[in-house]
Amino acid sequence: MEQKFSICRVAVAPLRAAASDKAEITTQLLFGDAVEVLEKAEPWWRIRNVYDGYEGWMDFKQLIDITEEEYLNNQNYSILVPAQLNNTVTGADDSQFYLMPSSTLPNYANGICELGKEKFQVNFDPYHVSAIAGQTAAETAEKIDKLARFFLNAPYLWGGRTLFGIDCSGFSQAVFKLAGIRIKRDAAQQAEQGETVNFLPEVQTGDLAFFDNAEGRIIHVGIMLNNQQIIHASGRVRIDPIDDQGIYNPELVRYSHRLRIIKRFF
Repeated sequence: MEQKFSICRVAVAPLRAAASDKAEITTQLLFGDAVEVLEKAEPWWRIRNVYDGYEGWMDFKQLIDITEEEYLNNQNYSILVPAQLNNTVTGADDSQFYLMPSSTLPNYANGICELGKEKFQVNFDPYHVSAIAGQTAAETAEKIDKLARFFLNAPYLWGGRTLFGIDCSGFSQAVFKLAGIRIKRDAAQQAEQGETVNFLPEVQTGDLAFFDNAEGRIIHVGIMLNNQQIIHASGRVRIDPIDDQGIYNPELVRYSHRLRIIKRFF
């Protein structure tokens, strides 16, 4: 098949494990996510997200074609929708929708889109942007703390990546993306990145803590606020106490997750 590249053209699009509306949602694409098309089984396309390499099936009508040059230029992801609720975009047909925080605005080498400009194009289709405050990409502990708290009380959703539903690794990936740090999609993949923090007292704000099950498989991740508190998506995005054993859930009056390893990414 001839190599093909596209960009997500809707605010949120489900990426599924198989070519069916009934298939499990494994993650989501957000507006501006660039993808490589690997296979077609109309109306389903199997794609690979350029940002984290994640693959899955989606309805091709939620994508718009781009050139290979645009695809390659879009990989830097330097223009991000910030962590606020009033980000909007208007398409060529004057229809408007909200953009999720950590969505991407195309940043092509020819300068089609720049911060401070009101319009950008995707494959010659014009878009008008409003209420974008600025780029959120500071790689600091203070910024990660603020970004993580922005998602507080977002409901848990397996495969979710937005305020309206997010899973544990989608949460950590979204916060780090907004802070300018690229990490992979799943908790087990993220646990293979970064540098190990050997002891809990050495934890710094923004370190990621990973948790395993009885078989030793990584099943959960959260963002350390300090060496005694963690913010994570479990039922909802919440802040819980943590010690050497793991996360203690005051509502359940027991430990909910067993600590395996802590990693540092900046």
